[in-house]
Amino acid sequence: MSKISVRVYYEDTDSGGVVYYANYLKFIERSRSEYLRDLGFEQDDLTVNHNTIFAVRSLNAQYRAPAKFNDLLTVQTNIEKVGHASLTFLQKIMHSSKKTVLFKAQITIACLHADNFKPCGIPSLILEKVNG
Repeated sequence: MSKISVRVYYEDTDSGGVVYYANYLKFIERSRSEYLRDLGFEQDDLTVNHNTIFAVRSLNAQYRAPAKFNDLLTVQTNIEKVGHASLTFLQKIMHSSKKTVLFKAQITIACLHADNFKPCGIPSLILEKVNG
């Protein structure tokens, strides 16, 4: 499991003062990148040295309660399923002090060759860290 903190800035909100719905997707994307970084992988290195990129294949999101300007949020990322060429994540965004789940999503990420965007197996060095 990986956790990051995200502060809600004015630019993240809509005219009602709550986080604009698409920005939750940015927050969980950031958390997945940090998850890989915590495992020792940089996405630009995977592209250049392993011809590998990850792309969102599917997303199921539930918006449960609004986050507001200046809130401190915790984004939690867990791998739910490891496939040959995909990873399925369960991610939650919570208000840091209240521990209330504001948003949750299940995201399947496909592993692709960076040069032609065709599916490929997840490199073994990643699978070892994910499964280990």
